[in-house]
Amino acid sequence: MGAEREARACAAFYGTRDLAPTVLSCLRCLRHFAGSTAKRCREKHLEEALQLTRVLSEGLQALGEAEARPLLRCVLAFQMEATSSSSSFQKLEQMVTQLAVGKEGLLAQEVNTLLAGLALQGEVLSPGDLQSVSMFLEESSLGRQHWRQNLASLLQCLATTLHWVLQGQPTPGSTWGYLVIKACLQVFQALPKDVAPLVWSTTGKSETLQSLLGLLLEVVWGKALNKDTRLLAGTALSMLVNTAPQPQYGASAVLTLFQLPSQAGTGELKFGELVVEVPPVLEPDGLEKLVLTRGLLTCCKMDILSCQLEGFPHKACLLLDMVFPAVCALIREQKDCHYYCFQACALWLQRLREGLAALWHLTGTHILAQDTKLLQEVSQLLWNNAETPVEGVSEFIHSSFRLLLEIYHLECQHFQDQERPLYQQMLQRVVSMPWQIKARYVPLCTIVPYMGSQQVLDAYPDLPQHLLSCLSTNHLCPAAAEVYKVLVQQQCSEWRGGQQGTEVALAEQWAQRWLPLLSQALCSPLPILQSNTANHLLTWTLRQLPATQALLAAQFGGQDTMSLRAWVSLLKAQKSVAGALPLGDEALERLSHCLGTHEEGVRLAALGLLCCSPNTNQPLSGTEMQLLQEFLPLNLNCDSSSFRQLLQAAVRKALVRLRDSSLAQLRGKAPRRSGLAGGAEQLTQAVGFVEWLLQLSIASLSPGSNYQRKKTALLLLAAVLETCTDTWSPDRKKGQPPRTMATLLSYARQSGCWDFFSQPNLLALLSCLQDSTNEIRDLASELLVRYFPATFPEPIALALFQLAQDTLGSPRVQEAEAGAVLMKTILQKSDSGTMKSLSLQAEAALTVPSRGLCFAQHLLHVLQAQYKVACQDLLRAAATTPMHGAIAALRRCLLQVPEVAVSMQAAELVQSWQELLTCLVTTVRDITSLLLGALQSQQGPGADEQAAAPSFAEMGNAIGSLIMLGKGRGREEEEGDSVLLSEEHNLILTCCWVSVKEIGLLLGGLAELLLSPALSAAELGPLLPLPTLQMATRVFQEILLRCRHWGAVEGCSMGFTKFCAALLNYPDPELQAIPRAVLEQGLEALSGPRSSSITRRAAGFPMLFLCIVSGEAPVQARPLLTHCIQTLLTLATTALPQDWDQTLDLPQVCALHVLQTLVRGAGLGGAVLCHATPMMALALQGLGSPCWAMRNAAIQLFSALTTRLLGQPWSHRDGCPSEGLSLHAFLGQHPKLGAVLLGELKVATAPTSGGPLLHPALHAILTLLAQLQPGADSPSSPSAPFLEPLLGLAESPIYAVRAMAAKALVPVVPPPQRCRLLLQLAQQLPAAPGQIRSHNAVHGHLLQMRALLASATGTGRLSVEALHPVALQLEARGWLLSPAQRCPLVRATFLQVLTLLPTSFSPGFAQYIHDTISTKLGSLAQGGESGCAEPQVGSAVLHQTMAHFMCSEAARLADSERIAAVCSLLQQPNPDIQLAILSWVIAGEGGTCKEVENALGLTLLESLGSVLQERRDKEFLRLYLEALLHLYRDPSAWSQEASSKLQGSSASCLEMLLHMVEAECPGPDLLFQALCAASLLLAHQFGDEDGAQVERWCAALEECSQSTWSEVLRLAAGRSLQMAGADVVWRSLRAACPSLVPVALRLINMAIHLLQDEEREVRHEASGFASLLQQSPGELLRDGCIFVQDNVGLQSLLELLLREFGEHPETFNSLLQHLPILDLRSVVEELEANKAASLYKEDEPNVFAEPAVLARQLLPVLVQLLEKAPTGSPLHASALQWLESTGPSVLRDLQYCKHCWSQGTAVCWGMKALGCAKLHTALAVLLVRAQLVAQVLQVLGEGATTMPGLGCGTQELEQELELVQGLLVQHGLAPVPNQDNAPGKLGLLWGTDSSRHAAV
Repeated sequence: MGAEREARACAAFYGTRDLAPTVLSCLRCLRHFAGSTAKRCREKHLEEALQLTRVLSEGLQALGEAEARPLLRCVLAFQMEATSSSSSFQKLEQMVTQLAVGKEGLLAQEVNTLLAGLALQGEVLSPGDLQSVSMFLEESSLGRQHWRQNLASLLQCLATTLHWVLQGQPTPGSTWGYLVIKACLQVFQALPKDVAPLVWSTTGKSETLQSLLGLLLEVVWGKALNKDTRLLAGTALSMLVNTAPQPQYGASAVLTLFQLPSQAGTGELKFGELVVEVPPVLEPDGLEKLVLTRGLLTCCKMDILSCQLEGFPHKACLLLDMVFPAVCALIREQKDCHYYCFQACALWLQRLREGLAALWHLTGTHILAQDTKLLQEVSQLLWNNAETPVEGVSEFIHSSFRLLLEIYHLECQHFQDQERPLYQQMLQRVVSMPWQIKARYVPLCTIVPYMGSQQVLDAYPDLPQHLLSCLSTNHLCPAAAEVYKVLVQQQCSEWRGGQQGTEVALAEQWAQRWLPLLSQALCSPLPILQSNTANHLLTWTLRQLPATQALLAAQFGGQDTMSLRAWVSLLKAQKSVAGALPLGDEALERLSHCLGTHEEGVRLAALGLLCCSPNTNQPLSGTEMQLLQEFLPLNLNCDSSSFRQLLQAAVRKALVRLRDSSLAQLRGKAPRRSGLAGGAEQLTQAVGFVEWLLQLSIASLSPGSNYQRKKTALLLLAAVLETCTDTWSPDRKKGQPPRTMATLLSYARQSGCWDFFSQPNLLALLSCLQDSTNEIRDLASELLVRYFPATFPEPIALALFQLAQDTLGSPRVQEAEAGAVLMKTILQKSDSGTMKSLSLQAEAALTVPSRGLCFAQHLLHVLQAQYKVACQDLLRAAATTPMHGAIAALRRCLLQVPEVAVSMQAAELVQSWQELLTCLVTTVRDITSLLLGALQSQQGPGADEQAAAPSFAEMGNAIGSLIMLGKGRGREEEEGDSVLLSEEHNLILTCCWVSVKEIGLLLGGLAELLLSPALSAAELGPLLPLPTLQMATRVFQEILLRCRHWGAVEGCSMGFTKFCAALLNYPDPELQAIPRAVLEQGLEALSGPRSSSITRRAAGFPMLFLCIVSGEAPVQARPLLTHCIQTLLTLATTALPQDWDQTLDLPQVCALHVLQTLVRGAGLGGAVLCHATPMMALALQGLGSPCWAMRNAAIQLFSALTTRLLGQPWSHRDGCPSEGLSLHAFLGQHPKLGAVLLGELKVATAPTSGGPLLHPALHAILTLLAQLQPGADSPSSPSAPFLEPLLGLAESPIYAVRAMAAKALVPVVPPPQRCRLLLQLAQQLPAAPGQIRSHNAVHGHLLQMRALLASATGTGRLSVEALHPVALQLEARGWLLSPAQRCPLVRATFLQVLTLLPTSFSPGFAQYIHDTISTKLGSLAQGGESGCAEPQVGSAVLHQTMAHFMCSEAARLADSERIAAVCSLLQQPNPDIQLAILSWVIAGEGGTCKEVENALGLTLLESLGSVLQERRDKEFLRLYLEALLHLYRDPSAWSQEASSKLQGSSASCLEMLLHMVEAECPGPDLLFQALCAASLLLAHQFGDEDGAQVERWCAALEECSQSTWSEVLRLAAGRSLQMAGADVVWRSLRAACPSLVPVALRLINMAIHLLQDEEREVRHEASGFASLLQQSPGELLRDGCIFVQDNVGLQSLLELLLREFGEHPETFNSLLQHLPILDLRSVVEELEANKAASLYKEDEPNVFAEPAVLARQLLPVLVQLLEKAPTGSPLHASALQWLESTGPSVLRDLQYCKHCWSQGTAVCWGMKALGCAKLHTALAVLLVRAQLVAQVLQVLGEGATTMPGLGCGTQELEQELELVQGLLVQHGLAPVPNQDNAPGKLGLLWGTDSSRHAAV
């Protein structure tokens, strides 16, 4: 630490001088800078030191050199240690320059002294020294001056160092070689004039530089394994070329380098005057040419690249004649360096653009003329690779397109060419490509400025529709947005240039082209399309053309959900552009509707509008705060994870605005805004809002809340603490508190607010540490560690530690994990005093200075004790002391606590840590052997002899033996076999698998941590010595080879990958050899039979290989991966033995499984793609194997390869895949693979003499091709050879092959060629019955036509004119539809083809089709085919296709006769036709024609009675009812005519449906439809006389709505409520129907219950019922009723009860049903008993319901009911009756609470009670009941107090309640009183308060 030594000397020197205070402050800042690890902290301290040096500079000028020397020397020492950071070095350079003003000579002398010690003659430079050399060359003028004077010695040191590095190869991941080459590069760059004579002069040439040049060439040729090092060497060589005094000299040297690969290892190379031997190529990988090419393009001077080369027949230069061919060759070779190859391509175009003038002067002609080979090659190169999936390549392709067109434009300008055909050709190619291909949009953007917007849009009329499709597909959205922006910008510039129009005129011009697109997208029901348009297009449009806002707003005035969403998006965009947004009362009311709607997207958009602002110091208005306080409590329990995250982000924005505006107000710099509150009031409102949000979040953390509420509350609490505390987080780049935050905190605390770290808040977060979910536990722990005070209070720490000890021993995985989190949190929040108080089982608990070491020793002792128990009785250990909790705690404490890693670096603790870690690894090895041996019936030393995983049967037998031993019984007492596993069986399995998984994660994480550079310094010694690492390796091998549980294998694999990566990147060769040895052992073991089981895809064995090769550094050539794959390919292609045993795992099968695992491995990325061709050939070959296991493994490998090659399919708005990779691009990227696929196709279609043969690989190839997209039309397309074989497969005798070949044909045919091929296929169809050569061929051609036509729908639709010739050919072959064609499948497929061309036929042929189908279907109705001996294959398909055609034509033409024909068909008894029509209706294909829907609905109603009576088929009845409900899904569809159809049969139909629901068991799906159909009839045919049926219907709904019933039936109850419930409720309010009031109350009660259902769809249906009740009765059938959010619906139902049913006596009792009765004493006694936990606990029937929250919400409603009721009313009698039954028990429970929590008896189990959900719920409901009792006593008066069992009045009860609540708050069991944290206050949510500020 030279800097620290100099600092001490400097402090001593200036200690008594005048400058001492300033110098000491400066030194303190420098020491803080050197000791900090976070970049922000280092920058902060360095900036402070720089400010101080400016003060010191003036004082030093008055002193002599001797007095200034110590400070200068000190700062230089710190600068020498800061060479790893350029910014820090620059700041320190400013400091020394500032201090040396007037003493420059002294500074130069000190710099020379400092640097002279680095480059001692002939010594090897360390990485730190190399960094110093580079930094002083780059950033210091004095440094450059020193190295210029000592250049020879520096070059000698660099040569010596590079030679040593290349001989020794310190480590694959080492940066040593990179740093020495970087230093060489900077010497050549910074000192070119000094280096030039050493290279180019005969007299001055340097032997040292000659040696260095030879070493650099060795690096280029592969002597260094690191790819980045080799690439940098190429740049260094190019920089050396730049020192040439004449361009020709440099060009000659480069030419020699380019000719070098052909003569590697032979002869000499002359570089200037330097002569070196040509280095041999160790392993030719083609990278050397890339290194040279990229280096030249990166930095070689343009005059060298463009000078004329000697010895060429034409005027040649490096850039055109040497570098470009090299770039083309590199891209074609497709090595594992795609990124750098395409970077070289982009660099070449960039250098071409720079040197155009020189190249024109040299050649005297065009470079990119239309007919030049260069332009054709560049264009082909870019188009062939435009769709490459390699990350980063697409950006280079994009820039290359731009550069190409720019160069072409400049050339046309220079040579004054008027014809510029390249633009039109490129545009035509773009238009011909399918819209799904992302690569087409970049050239399109590039073309627009050169061609003009109008010409592009005229040539591409489908562009707006294609942009819509792209905006609904995430990966295409940015490209589409860029096209839109480029076009609009171009249009605006053209409009502004052509005429001086106003902004309004420009907006109107824009609207003509783009307004329909934006309005359609913003009102789309697709959330992705709407949000992408709002985010990418809308705001940008408003910024460019502000006048478009009015035009857009006029489009979004509707009341439907989509219009609201679009309107809010427009407001938000307008606010982000203009700042504050004034809103009137009508707009505010509409905004409130948006905040309460059921649609999450609308609510989030409205929330974003409230919270966002262009300026963070803009305060929230009163309106915004009021709306937020209404909104947030109602949205805490949303079950969408994305909603919660976006909610947190929005609230964080609001909090930042509150904080920054308050700080501005306190500084007196707040902006003056009209309409806002005064400064003091604004501050009070801001502080109050944050306090309200804090209390809301804390109250929602109760264990009685559901997961959703707790997660949202934690996210909001995190936002509050992050925004409104002054906690500095060094590791964060953003989100740090302002420097003046303490001022605001002081202000808030003076107001009694913002006590963030109070005891109740602490207890609330501690309760979350016991939650059953990782997300809640980890987030709560993070908040405690990051924000709360450094240590827990000692009593809490002790109680927590005891709880952690107990939960670590729980067999339940969730509880044990909670114990591990508790242990980690205790470690992080304890100090030495607390550690002494804990009862740690550590030998050095009181003497060891490290808390982490002490804690780890304790946990290790716990683990060892548990292991001893397991050795004696594994069953008892699994039940009482399972080991996975202690292992998880060790993992978290050792790996996730930064202080522990710091402790491991302390020299005095290294030995202690070594001993502990070695003991830990030994212990987990013993545990692994014990557990895996127990599952194999092997325990002891021989347990690891079996190298294969046991079968499940063997594991079952072994566990059975353990259970018998644990129970003390023999095998003869074993009970009979059971299908279900016993709890003992599950206990042992859980203990084994989870412990093994945790061991893998622990060992991997330890290796990653302990072998990291920070903890593996040489002076400390290795914390994990070699024998320990070898032991850990054997543990991993044992787990992966003997384990069959995927969870354990996966967890262990994650750890082993980290383990191997740490070893392979460690600088010790012995450690690097460990993974290689394991790989060789695995490959050797793979060559023989392994196991008697062929299940589980070779178990964990393949993961062993994946982990090892994934650990290789990605910057290297991955030799292990290459060796592994080549060995596996060789093994897998070995011929199978003739007499293989099918019960054994064959080596060839295992090799395939390993290859599949490698391909699927996410860590390898695209590295396996280099081997895709041989693996694909192997998979296709394996599909034809006679061995089933081989075929099974081959199809899995094929599937994995397909996914890796094509990527995961993206979803599209139509639900169909829309992958972006075309066949053209696929073959361009993998040409060898294309040859393999084509070869297999040709073999499959080759004629054979012996008849058709099966080709197992054929279907797989066709499946792969079918997943691709069509490419652009080009004459040399590589996809063209695939066309003929695919067309030939139309004749295949196998139906599946014909069908898949038709799908595979689509990507082979470019869109412009589709019409031609369709015409060709149509002409091949037989024109007469006698011309049929093969029915298979006819069917295959029709399938291909159908596929091509189906792919041309939507945005790629072919025009009617283009299809007319095809239609004429089909008309000539119309007999294929007639009975003359005997094959039904051919007729059906022909009709499907005709269906895709409905508007292209002549009227006569259309009538012929209709008549033929009508005749056929009519004959079925008359029984015309009854005489057939047997049904024909495919006849049902034909009938259904015909029925679908009739329906579609009726909907398309809206013809009454055709509609009547369809209705007639529906009434026919033919089941095929009926099912076809019903399925067509359910699919919604007739939704565009209301006439068809109305007619079919009436027909279904007319036949409903007979269908219900016949009950011929349950499936038919289900479809019938589903179709009926679909047709009448909209209430407005019901007409008077519909009612008349049911006259006389309505009651009987309803009776039959209700009987089906009540008495029959038709199955849930049919029961769903029956209940909904009954509700439909009841809603529209309900009369006053039907009260009995209404009650039966209500009872059925109550039965189906129970939480224990299936989701389908609960959904049916909710939908039935929505369909008919609202009408029943409104009828009950009429004077004529008082008897329906009890039914209405039951319905509302049921809706309250369903609004808390755990399924979102059920809650949605119930909220629809509540939404309908919000409207007046006359509006029930109004279109566009907006469904409200669930909690808003609950509020509205409670308001309805208060408003309409408040006087009814049953209202009070119905609400009381929602207050659960829980036995508080039994809950407390269960906690006190502290019984051992069983493995499983009973699931709650409804985990979403929150009884405690609902109880607090119902309390004000019940109180208002009591207060509104007149004295002596029946409601008071009900309340009195409730008081008699409940009051005494409430008093007893209150007294019991006081006894438990006031006497300290709850201390022993108090921390456990903190996380008990049952206890929290019981206490919350008790407090609500007690408050209600007090209110009843107050309302009823003194008469109620004399009731037996009460014995107290209102005042006494309230005092008792206050006392108990205070006790519970102290223990964290109740929320802080006087805080209204219910999910919302009752009141008119939608009302507009006139006091609101109307600015949002």
